[in-house]
Amino acid sequence: MTAERTTADILDAAVHVRAAARSATIGATGVETVLAALTEVVEYDHASLVRWDPLRRRHTTLAGSYPDEATAYIETRLHHDPVFPVLHSPARGGLWLRDVPRQLLAASPGFQEVLSPLGIEDGVAQCLFAADGRYVGMLNVSTRRPRRTPDPARAVVTLLTEALAAAVDPRADPRPGGLSPRELQVLAELTAGRTNREIAERLYITPRTVGTHIEHILAKLDLPNRAAAAARAAAWGIEPTR
Repeated sequence: MTAERTTADILDAAVHVRAAARSATIGATGVETVLAALTEVVEYDHASLVRWDPLRRRHTTLAGSYPDEATAYIETRLHHDPVFPVLHSPARGGLWLRDVPRQLLAASPGFQEVLSPLGIEDGVAQCLFAADGRYVGMLNVSTRRPRRTPDPARAVVTLLTEALAAAVDPRADPRPGGLSPRELQVLAELTAGRTNREIAERLYITPRTVGTHIEHILAKLDLPNRAAAAARAAAWGIEPTR
């Protein structure tokens, strides 16, 4: 049996989730890394990150661990569930299962037909909205074990919504700062403190070309030096390939 994590542990884990979300936003890693990091914030049995498709009027699963039947419900029927209007609000900080009124659960096909047969006792459905107010998707987390009260993970999940929304938003710019794919690679290498020659050897280009890329990076990001560029990359969650 693992030791119960403290609030400090959960906050530290949230930093890793945010970094994973930023990395997924720029296409450096997949969205599945976000759910993997989220296990340190909220221990779960099933979870998914889904994107809303406004043209097809359905959700698309980007990463998830729910059984096929539950995944199909989330994608095609969840937005018709009586619970959905309750949680679909930019002002709401997520809807935890224990907070849903009994009469609403009784009327919810999602709970009665999908979650209850899985033995789910707790979890959260968190709608995700872009900065311009667009609904872009949802985080679903389910566990068979009731969580303790008070639960610091509640507030932490709410604080992560902006980063999670960016990770699932189809309009999110996969090239921050207008950087080219090669410039992003060079920027990532700067976080490791490598010299131009070392970067050149890793990327199979010349040191002169690396220098040119760094000049362009500093100009596009309006930064004074490579140390500042490395700090910006770290803030974005960009890391060199291994």
